[in-house]
Amino acid sequence: MKLIELAKELQVSVEAIKRFIQDFDIELVECISTNFEVKEDFEKFARENVDFLRLYEKDLDKNKTVEQIAETINKPKEKVEEAIKESNPNIFDNGFFRSSISSYGIDNKLGGNYQFVYDYFGNKTSLQYRDFIGYRDLFFYTSSVLEPFLNPQQIKDWGINKPAGIILYGPPGSGKIFWANKIAEIIGYQFKEVKKHYLGVSYIDGNKTDFNDFLITMMKSDEVLLFLDDFDEIMKERNPEAELVSRNIETKELILHHIGKFEQEDVLMVGSANSVSEIDEEVLAPGRFDVMIPIFPPNAAERSEIILFAMTRNLEKDSLLYKILKNNKADKVPFWHEVSSQMKVFSNTMLIDFTQSLKKRIKNLYQKTRNENLKIDQSLLNGALRDASSKLTEEYLDQIARFLNDVIINNLDEFRFRVQALKKELDSYRIEEEPQRVIGFQHNGDEDDKDKN
Repeated sequence: MKLIELAKELQVSVEAIKRFIQDFDIELVECISTNFEVKEDFEKFARENVDFLRLYEKDLDKNKTVEQIAETINKPKEKVEEAIKESNPNIFDNGFFRSSISSYGIDNKLGGNYQFVYDYFGNKTSLQYRDFIGYRDLFFYTSSVLEPFLNPQQIKDWGINKPAGIILYGPPGSGKIFWANKIAEIIGYQFKEVKKHYLGVSYIDGNKTDFNDFLITMMKSDEVLLFLDDFDEIMKERNPEAELVSRNIETKELILHHIGKFEQEDVLMVGSANSVSEIDEEVLAPGRFDVMIPIFPPNAAERSEIILFAMTRNLEKDSLLYKILKNNKADKVPFWHEVSSQMKVFSNTMLIDFTQSLKKRIKNLYQKTRNENLKIDQSLLNGALRDASSKLTEEYLDQIARFLNDVIINNLDEFRFRVQALKKELDSYRIEEEPQRVIGFQHNGDEDDKDKN
């Protein structure tokens, strides 16, 4: 059963169910599949607790004060204010909270008894078997963008058409190609990467072919997602002072020429960009690449899970590394929280670098000691952290800052909390220089006297 079908049957909105999953920190893999098939446990929970889900939705849709939330969940006003402050929500001018704030979500943060929820979702699924880790907010936002592909009724009822082009933007190593593949999986399209040599003229079996031929061929295929890397370079706005690569100009013109036919030919083009600030406005026009999805570096909690996933991936239970991890309790997420907290603004790539370095260090130490009970101590962790930090350059930090500016302009409402958390991490690297003090005294007239001389 699809999520939209279950929601309709229970008379609870899909958006309320999505928000419930996020508020109660339930893993997506416990609830729905990538194509929005409802998992058995979640379907059972929803049917048995439909009254609570309706109550949750009613509260979610209502503007409310701190006092009203405190009264609803029977918690002290001060505690409620503290919990809300941690979440950094927006407040209307009249003092009411936006409807995206759930009283029951706040209650859950304050230790309210919601065991009836977790009885169904006990994180039974191993990290090794999850489609992806964390990013519930990004997954649900992406799925809402893709709703016209998943629910044709959107076009009939609301005239909302399928997007012809989507831009995934984010700093290097954040996983843009992963999300492009995930989009293809969600909508059931064939993933096809546009290789660099497709953009120019080439010869296949002696026959000349070019990018125009490639696009025409793709439009004759069934349901194709075309993934184009370096999208911001190819689609850069014309600037008299900067030279543009002629091949990029031609590529842009061909895409803009054909994009009007993409929807009817079941073609979706997804561009990967580090930044959207210099992309030609003509490219971003409605009906073209007017959908932008920010791909964030993982937050602290996601970093811990990604590290554990990478450390244990494909390991047999009787492998040496798994035994060593288990002896150190490093086969559980909490072990990695401390080192994860030091990895501020790290990309997914940097996390993988860390795990690869740590595995080698553990292996080298084991070969010296032949001791399965060796300790994964701070020295090992710090060494791997130094290796991974080599990519944390000033240029990378500037890219993070540029990314934050892009998100604030284009997607702030959807990702306000992620923006605030990432900005706080970035600011930890930005130490303001104190202005130099002038030794001695300088009178107001000194400069005037100097000018006279």
